[in-house]
Amino acid sequence: MSEKQTFSGNRGLQLEEPLIFEIGSYQNCGVDLDEVPEVTSRLGDCAATGNVDLPGLSEPEAMRHFVRLSQKNHAIDAGLYPLGSCTMKHNPRLNEKMARLPGFSDIHPLQPQATVQGALELMDDLAHWLKTLTGLPAVALSPKAGAHGELCGMMAIRAAIEAKGELATRNRVLVPESAHGTNPATAALLGFKVDGIPANAEGRVDLAAFKEKLGDDVAAIMLTNPNTCGLFERDIIEIADALHDVGGYFYCDGANFNAIVGRVRPGDLGVDAMHINLHKTFSTPHGGGGPGSGPTVLSDRLAPFAPLPFVVSGEAGFSLVETMDDARLGADENPFGRMVAFHGQMGMYVRALSYMMSHGADGLRQVAEDAVLNANYILASLRDVMTAPFDNGPTAPCMHEALFDDSFLKDTGLDTLDFAKAMIDEGYHPMTMYFPLVVHGAMLIEPTETESKASLDLFIATMRDLVKGAKAGDMARFKNAPELAPRRRLDETQAARNPILRWQEPAAEAQAAE
Repeated sequence: MSEKQTFSGNRGLQLEEPLIFEIGSYQNCGVDLDEVPEVTSRLGDCAATGNVDLPGLSEPEAMRHFVRLSQKNHAIDAGLYPLGSCTMKHNPRLNEKMARLPGFSDIHPLQPQATVQGALELMDDLAHWLKTLTGLPAVALSPKAGAHGELCGMMAIRAAIEAKGELATRNRVLVPESAHGTNPATAALLGFKVDGIPANAEGRVDLAAFKEKLGDDVAAIMLTNPNTCGLFERDIIEIADALHDVGGYFYCDGANFNAIVGRVRPGDLGVDAMHINLHKTFSTPHGGGGPGSGPTVLSDRLAPFAPLPFVVSGEAGFSLVETMDDARLGADENPFGRMVAFHGQMGMYVRALSYMMSHGADGLRQVAEDAVLNANYILASLRDVMTAPFDNGPTAPCMHEALFDDSFLKDTGLDTLDFAKAMIDEGYHPMTMYFPLVVHGAMLIEPTETESKASLDLFIATMRDLVKGAKAGDMARFKNAPELAPRRRLDETQAARNPILRWQEPAAEAQAAE
């Protein structure tokens, strides 16, 4: 049956929505503005010579436009979001309510410190929780996101090496082949040489290959644990000890901390620095409508190099150490500088601390336990129809995410992308595809701890039905997918080679002669 076409382009209550440039008018404005008085411009050659050409809409038109766009997005509030390594968990609305309290939502970074004592105390409490959960003595709160926190940790390592006068010779960073792409990028940005470490047959760091690469020129290793294959690095303490023996530092990518929070303290494993994605482990929103937050915890070896600013407490209350000349810096403290103009994202701090306090120590431990349980439930329920590349038997567990490859699609004429596109028609955002790179046609599924068994059962049943359709040769179901989404499948090769990045008004059509 062909799809019913409508004159309006709408499909029932799913309304079609053009670009804002197509519905707005450059001549109109939804707000009454006073006439701009005549002034003498001080911009010189920098003054604008033409109109900005922003579309004007009435208030109802603007509201409807963005509401309709929001209905075309999949979100964790709409359904299960199985992106592996992204930890798309539910954000409790209690956290949002707390972040909107006066005194948190309306403060300004240039206020006198005496007027924001509550906010500074909250930052100090958050730092205490993060240090307690990781077993590390210092934390930098100011990094804005995971990659920024990763940069912070590696800058602290670089500063420590420089302080010992070894920067010219200790310049090699070891990075497992399964690492997140930001790991080698961060190391290279700071001038280090990146040296890859292969994985073994179990999907973990090849210990022998790692030890062969050790030497006096090794600055650090950048290791994710659990790793991007969803597996715990069992040799991590031996790796840390061997690295420390040659004078190197252990940077741990904290993207997967949600799998071990409350159960394992990275400091006990020999970690020197680790960023923490508050949006992955402590339920702050992804992006959050603005800057994110990626605090970085540091060991005793790196704590003296923690960046400015940081919170301290004394008899007069809480205050911020903000400058290198600040008298409150100890004799052994040598911050590498500051990464941002101000102090971080207060809204993210409030949300994260709300999550921690509402769960408590036992609740956070259960977060990790349930996340691992849910992932293993998916792995166990699909292992007979999909192929797990590092599955060593019916009882082999994963951590917080289940990893499959595309072997089960062999001889079907379909690939990982086709399978993922068909998931969209079933109402699911696709899992992470083609990552980690060490697995061919990878499909990385992370259900998180916030999904119920009923939700997982429906997802599992849907995946099994898709596998059944693929092996039955139902090519149209996959090659034409998605058919039920607001937009059909893109020509991704053409989009990558010839992207159209700016909307241009189409040329006026010639009027037919009367």
